[in-house]
Amino acid sequence: MSEVKVENKNARGFAGLVNNMLAPLNENEKFKEKFQHKHVKILINAVNVNFAALIIIDYGKLNVEGIPNKPKENLRKKNVGWDGFLEIDTQTFLAFVMNRISLFGIAKKWIIRKIRLRGINKLLHLLKLFKLLIKNNK
Repeated sequence: MSEVKVENKNARGFAGLVNNMLAPLNENEKFKEKFQHKHVKILINAVNVNFAALIIIDYGKLNVEGIPNKPKENLRKKNVGWDGFLEIDTQTFLAFVMNRISLFGIAKKWIIRKIRLRGINKLLHLLKLFKLLIKNNK
């Protein structure tokens, strides 16, 4: 079993985009309150770019790390240790984040196998993060 090199300091590409979107949550008191007892790792693999984003919620702190998604073995659960996995293209991900595609639309894409989901219960934490971001921006 080989170790995966995690690009921690410089979240590049897609991981940098996710980091910039979620970074304001570290100052959000509601986020700290809701996630103070949770430790979750969610991996979002954007299939059309070179880096995946590993979102780490660590007892009220959020960190995003970049992981090279080639070769595919880099993204395995035993190598990265993720709790939830989402494989999606960047356009669909951004449309979902900006509320241009609904949860029903995501479910439809999952049924026709355009996206992959693993650990759906843990992925619900991702929805809560985006909900907090939307409330924070209003």
